[in-house]
Amino acid sequence: MTGHDGDTERTFAALPPAHGRGFAQTWWGQAWLRALEDAALDSGQVKAGRRIARAGAVGAVSVRPGRITAVVQDRDRTAHRADVLLAELSAEQWDRLLDMAVERAGHVAALLDREMPPHLVEDAASAGIELLPGLGDLEPECDCGAWDHCGHTAALCYQVARLLDQDPFVLLLMRGRGEHALLDDLQDRSAAPVEEAPEPEGVDAAEAYAAGDILPPLPVTAERPEKPGPPPSLDTEALPGAGVDPVAVRHLAARTAVEAHRLLTEALRQPSEQLAAVRELTVDQDAARLAVDAPDPALTERLAVGSGRDPQSLADATRAWRLGGAEALAVLEEEWAPSGGTLARARAALDSAWDEDERPSLRAEGNRWTVVGAPAQVRLGRDGRWWPYRQERERWILAGPAALDPATALSSAELSSAEPQR
Repeated sequence: MTGHDGDTERTFAALPPAHGRGFAQTWWGQAWLRALEDAALDSGQVKAGRRIARAGAVGAVSVRPGRITAVVQDRDRTAHRADVLLAELSAEQWDRLLDMAVERAGHVAALLDREMPPHLVEDAASAGIELLPGLGDLEPECDCGAWDHCGHTAALCYQVARLLDQDPFVLLLMRGRGEHALLDDLQDRSAAPVEEAPEPEGVDAAEAYAAGDILPPLPVTAERPEKPGPPPSLDTEALPGAGVDPVAVRHLAARTAVEAHRLLTEALRQPSEQLAAVRELTVDQDAARLAVDAPDPALTERLAVGSGRDPQSLADATRAWRLGGAEALAVLEEEWAPSGGTLARARAALDSAWDEDERPSLRAEGNRWTVVGAPAQVRLGRDGRWWPYRQERERWILAGPAALDPATALSSAELSSAEPQR
């Protein structure tokens, strides 16, 4: 590290009590706590530390490479100095990590947004570098004389989880590199060598500016339409041709207008609002799209047969499409097994969604978590969102739109299950 002496230690003021909330809301904060909870030999000390931290009895936290420190008070106001040690990365490991980070601009951008991108952790692990602590990596030291984690060091870990939620650079400083030094190193590695610029080609800027008054003005950007326009009218005196169903053609035109409105709205979004590229729909997906607001039972039956579904399955698929498009339909009809980082993030989200005494009992099967003894379920989509489901007789149906956390999704499912079914 060079030129950043003040970058090697940060001190955070004592945080207020944490009544009624979990200590870690992010998946990396949850991973930090799991390293403590899985390694501590005495779970009672961990619970005591959680109570101490929740009461706001942890003083200012000092963070340095390889060590965090704070003064922690017992219930009787006795103060203890608590330290937790975490091994620093070697210079060779930092070189590998920085080389890897500059190859993917998203890693740096996410860190600047105070987020720990999962792919950064996964890419680092594939290169043999563990950023997040694992079992036994958090080594306690406390002047109370305990040789394992005591309530004081556990309280310090819980408090640091709240700091990590706000700023993942805290973890990187513990691993040996401060924020400013880290960003300087990344900038040095990503800077391209300066080459002699070739002779410019094209029109001279002064000439182009002088001709500006003879160029037509740019067209005004079109406004986003509020709703789809009406499809073309089919009310003519001409008789339909053989095999042509006017009802089906009219409905197809209406759904095409809806899809055109959606595509135009996406095209007119600001760059910061752009969504992921839309993939071409399969026949089964397109059948669910076309079945929305179908005006004739015969048309619905044709769509069901054409997509290999029975009428009830098509109704469920249509409901899913209306609530969330192709992603919602995939969650309804596909079961898959999360693994690796995806599974770790899902478990962290489930662990942090509720306080310990409020967490429901869930039975996991693939990407689906069902509440034991209740007709409610949440499903994880491949995009990381959670979808609420309720059980009707022997079927699971989508109960509402997706949520970013499982607790909100499950609440939607439970409220939907409590409503009288028609």
